[in-house]
This record gives sequence, C-alpha cells and structure tokens, in this order.
Amino acid sequence: MTADVMGAAGLLDETVLAAPAAVGVVRASLRAQLACWGLSCRAGDVDLIAGELLANAARYAPYREMRVTFSLGPDGMRLSVWDSSDALPVVKPLGPVDVSADAAALDAGHDDGTGGWGLPIVEALSLRCGVERTRPRGKWVWALIAC
Repeated sequence: MTADVMGAAGLLDETVLAAPAAVGVVRASLRAQLACWGLSCRAGDVDLIAGELLANAARYAPYREMRVTFSLGPDGMRLSVWDSSDALPVVKPLGPVDVSADAAALDAGHDDGTGGWGLPIVEALSLRCGVERTRPRGKWVWALIAC
C-alpha cells in the first residue's frame, strides 16, 4: 500500500492490492482522515460505503491494483475507488428476503441469493453516487457523503 497524500488539507490517495485485507487497512486510513477533519462522527457511514465499494473492486479485479481517494469539498466528502475491471456495478433491486433455514448454507460455493445488496446501501447512505469509466480500462465508483 502507498499513501500519496494524507492530512487536514483534504485528500487521502492510496493505492492498494485488491485483496480482502485491504478493506480493513483502507478503513483505518479513512477513519484517521475523518479525525483530521474533525468528522469522526461520520465514520460509521464511511466504513459501510468504503466496505461495499472496496469489496466490489476486489471481486471484479482480484489481486490487482485498486486506488482509493477521499476528499473533502464544499458539497461533502467524496470517496472514490478505482479498479481495472471494465465490468460496471449492477444494482440489485430490493425485495423481500427469505430468512428461513437453508440446509445448504454452509456448502462451498452456495449462493443463498442474499448477496449483491451493497450498492443500495451505498445509495441510501450517500448524497449521490456513480460510476465513471477510465481509459484504457477500468472505472471509478464513487459516493458523495454528507459531512
């Protein structure tokens, strides 16, 4: 992991390996940046949003480079995650969840159909969110979060 800039002035810019351990490392950096800005009270929402964006990036570009930027502006805090995959995020429509016992729940590779709801969480916790393709490949997925 490399941290290019971090401080009270307003920008966190990190490049990490898209691996499961990266989520915790980046969340710690984000919490430190929030503390510098005096916005530690927003850590819960930022943690959830970051977790979802980072998990998606790691899923579609596993063990490749992932970049995270976090900035403070007049409209709020912008959290952006870049990965090299051209696959765009897909928002799963919200609907009823089956919470009954699932005998296959512990079987390797079992899909219980309850995954893929991360983007609705991001939408609910952010002021705005979106995706911007990059050239020659990849995309930024971002969320604007209220201060």
